Amino acid sequence: MKREHEFGRQTLETAIPPRPAPPAWDVGGSLDEAKLLDTQRAFDSVAADYDGPRGNNELIQRMRSTVWDSVCRELPSGGSLLDLGCGTGLDALEFARRGYQVVATDWSPQMVARTQVRAAAAGMEARVATEHLGIQQLDRLDDSFDGIYSNFGPLNCAPDLHVVAAECARLLRPGGRLMFSVIGRICPWELVHYVLRGRWRRAGVRAARGATAVGMNRHTIWTFYYTPREFYRAFAAHFELTSYRALGLFLPPPYLVDYYRRHRRYCAGLGWLDDRLGALPLLRGMGDHFLIVMRRR
Repeated sequence: MKREHEFGRQTLETAIPPRPAPPAWDVGGSLDEAKLLDTQRAFDSVAADYDGPRGNNELIQRMRSTVWDSVCRELPSGGSLLDLGCGTGLDALEFARRGYQVVATDWSPQMVARTQVRAAAAGMEARVATEHLGIQQLDRLDDSFDGIYSNFGPLNCAPDLHVVAAECARLLRPGGRLMFSVIGRICPWELVHYVLRGRWRRAGVRAARGATAVGMNRHTIWTFYYTPREFYRAFAAHFELTSYRALGLFLPPPYLVDYYRRHRRYCAGLGWLDDRLGALPLLRGMGDHFLIVMRRR
């Protein structure tokens, strides 16, 4: 499921050395079935209009294209991809057009239905298969893939990242890649935005440990926030870290798209900074999202 928060490169593996398994809250402890269903209903409720400002405005499109380029750099065209949280299928259809075979999965049946409609309309049914499948249900898949990607935070809603890591390792061919866009814990824009408005509790929401209730369309999405270090720990037993970078560090988060539209010239410069500085040490661990690339051991 594609996540717009507020549902309003280079590094060596040694930059984040593997560590013993941390406490459950550090990698996304378990969610009960009721909370998983809350998240499913939230995304079902917005599936019909998710291709509009809620899920695909200019700032989201910019981050999306960075993920597309990363996947295409890491994996040659013609490979097989698994999409975790496909949303309405924008990513799956783009990769199909670029020559990949894609299995698109989502916990929201309404999102899966939208993906099916999009694939049929584009004549891409032969390249895009769909499965109504949550990230917590990867054990139901028996295929093998060259790469697995996830865009805009579906992994933030995964009940247990250690289980996800093990299943991804099982599903990937040797040397296969994971490419995940994850909602980050440290977003300077968000901190400043809410502190200046006196909304201290909202400013600190990403600091929460464990599942955090985030409202969308009168429903609740249960969300975990991570730094790249916290996130990678759950995958270190099975994957080597290739790279990670900030997405939306200098540019405002997608829910502040109105600010972006009022200050396009100024924000063009901020985008230039994002592109050129977002992979630097210290900076790469911040931003609205981060993009992390890992290789199966």
